[in-house]
Amino acid sequence: MKLAVYLSGEIHTDWREKIIQGCQESDLDITFSSAVTHHETSDGAGDHLGAETEQFWRDNKSAKVNAMRTKTLIERCDVAIIRFGDKYKQWNAAFDAGYCAALNKPYITLHGEALIHPLKEVDASAQAWATSVEQVITTLKYISSN
Repeated sequence: MKLAVYLSGEIHTDWREKIIQGCQESDLDITFSSAVTHHETSDGAGDHLGAETEQFWRDNKSAKVNAMRTKTLIERCDVAIIRFGDKYKQWNAAFDAGYCAALNKPYITLHGEALIHPLKEVDASAQAWATSVEQVITTLKYISSN
């Protein structure tokens, strides 16, 4: 079965590449999409619409442009993987999880045990909670099998 998978969340490690590589090595028919993971590109997503003198308005404009991309990709995906890292707070990932839940779009959270309590509501709506990339790949193998 062909799947479209959206990869959301933490951008400071190579978890996306590991999932993509693991799925390719398993010959899974999956198309991956993701938020823009390059800070400067994401932060400047709205710069083409005109310069701002205050940082708030630059961030606001870029957030709206990024939201158009993110919402479109989430709406088109079959399942989302939402990664919460230990070092930074990924408010955008929590928002993506809420959007998936509102759309009744299945998602898998990926995070360590230290985040069980802070993410209890996010995990409660998830179809699975994984603690490793390998668990995500195995889950994708199962749901994409014929």
